[in-house]
Amino acid sequence: MANALTAVRLLLVAPFSYFMTRGDAHSALLALIAWVAALVTDFLDGPIARRRDTVSALSGAFDHTSDFLFVVSGIFAGASRGAFPWILPICITAAFAQYVIDSYWIHRQIKLRGSKLGRYNGMLYFAPPCMDILIRLGMRFLQPLLTLLVWVLVLSTLVSMGQRLMSARLADHLPSRAPEK
Repeated sequence: MANALTAVRLLLVAPFSYFMTRGDAHSALLALIAWVAALVTDFLDGPIARRRDTVSALSGAFDHTSDFLFVVSGIFAGASRGAFPWILPICITAAFAQYVIDSYWIHRQIKLRGSKLGRYNGMLYFAPPCMDILIRLGMRFLQPLLTLLVWVLVLSTLVSMGQRLMSARLADHLPSRAPEK
C-alpha cells in the first residue's frame, strides 16, 4: 500500500511539471491539485509502511527518489518560465546525487544515509512550487517571501552538501576499527 502511494507521486511528476511550465491560473490550479495529492501521498506512505512493517531500504530509496523527481521537475519547470533562479533546481539535483553517491558508494550502506539539514531541506523543497502556484492564483504578496525562501534554500543546500563532503572526508581519515571479539 505504501509503495502504491509513492508510485502515485511518481505518476504525478509529468503532469505537475507540465502545469508548472504554464503561467496561467487554470494551469496553476491543476498544479495545486497535483501538489496536494503528492503531499498527501508523501505524508501517508511512511506511517503506513511502518504500521504494516513493510519499511525497507528499497522502499525508502523509492520514496526519496519520487520526492526528488516530483519537486525538482516542478522547480525546473518553474525556472523555465522565470519563477525560480536556475541555481535552485541545479543545487537540489547536485545534492540528491551527492546523497546517493555518499550513501551507496562512499559509505557503502544498503540504505540512504540522511542528515538533519538535508531532511529539513527535503521538506522545504515542496514550498517554492506551492508558493509559485499561489502567486499565479493571485496571491502576489507572497513574491518577496518566495524570493527569500529560494535563496535560503540555495544556501542551506550548499551548506548541507558541504557538511556531507566534510563527513565523508573525516570518515576517510579515521582509523578503521577491528571488530570486537
